[in-house]
Parts: sequence; structure tokens; C-alpha cells
Amino acid sequence: MDITLVQGDITEQRVDAVVNAANSSLMGGGGVDGAIHRAGGPEILRECRRLRDTSHPDGLPAGDAVATTAGRMPATWVIHTVGPVYSASEDRSSTLASCYRRSLEVAEELNAAVVAFPAVSAGVYGWPMDSAADIAVRSTLAFSPASSNTLSEVRFVLFSRDAYEAFARALEPTSGPAS
Repeated sequence: MDITLVQGDITEQRVDAVVNAANSSLMGGGGVDGAIHRAGGPEILRECRRLRDTSHPDGLPAGDAVATTAGRMPATWVIHTVGPVYSASEDRSSTLASCYRRSLEVAEELNAAVVAFPAVSAGVYGWPMDSAADIAVRSTLAFSPASSNTLSEVRFVLFSRDAYEAFARALEPTSGPAS
């Protein structure tokens, strides 16, 4: 599986699945979540409402992931994951790592070959970018598919130059062993 970096708009990626840094309500919001809901149109919101009416009446817990259509975006699916809000006093890194693992598991269930991720939790949820990038890269590299996997590329789509550079540093071989 290749890991690539792109600086750009995740809603414009021609991939099998785009990962949404969603809030637990699944009803849209700001940042990446709002951009995906706007770009995808009402089809995404309709499926999110269906999920809330059926399998997730209390919302999607942090660290979990579910899929919907991508609506009007060039992707086929949106995989919604809820990242943790950063806390300096409580280590929530395992929850952030779970966002990547669960999203990749859902991608595998969808037989997705190419998945685009944003920097989950690194926007309004306040996670420091270098730490978010390190957790994202390590979690992706540690992913072990459960079955014959079609996943060929994980693409991190970073909106800013600073985010792109943080992910590039996390991918450097000298960034240390995965833990």
C-alpha cells in the first residue's frame, strides 16, 4: 500500500473513498465536515439521517467510522470518522489512531482501492499538527487488512502547507520506529 501526500481540497479527489473528519451527530459542521457535506450535497445528509434513525441513534462515537455515499463529489463513498478533541491533560491518541484504523477497515469492507484522509482532529478539535501527522502515518503503516485487501493507496490530502510539511516529516524514515 502506497502512502501519498497532496496539498489541496479533499472534496475534489477522484478516489474510491474520502474520509470525513465528522462530528458525532453526523449532520455536518465546520471545517472538512462542512466542506464535504456542501460538496456532496443532500444525498450525504440523507444517508447520515438514516444512520441516526437506525444503527447510530446516539451518534457516532469518537474513534469509530461509517460509510455513506459521496453524493456529488468525484469519490464513490464518504467514510465518516469522529476524532477526539485534543486534551493536554488526557492522552486520547489511541482514539485518534482508532479513527484511521476503523476508516481503513470500512474502506476494506467497501473494497476501496484509494482512500483520501484529512488530518483528523487537527482543525477545530485542536490536535497539534505534528502529533496528528505522526499518529496518522503510524496508524496507517500499522494497518493489517483482515482479508485479501484491494487497498493500494492511502492519500493524505492536506489543506495547508504547514499540514503538508508535518505529514512529510512524519513519513521521513528518520521519524523513528512505530510504537
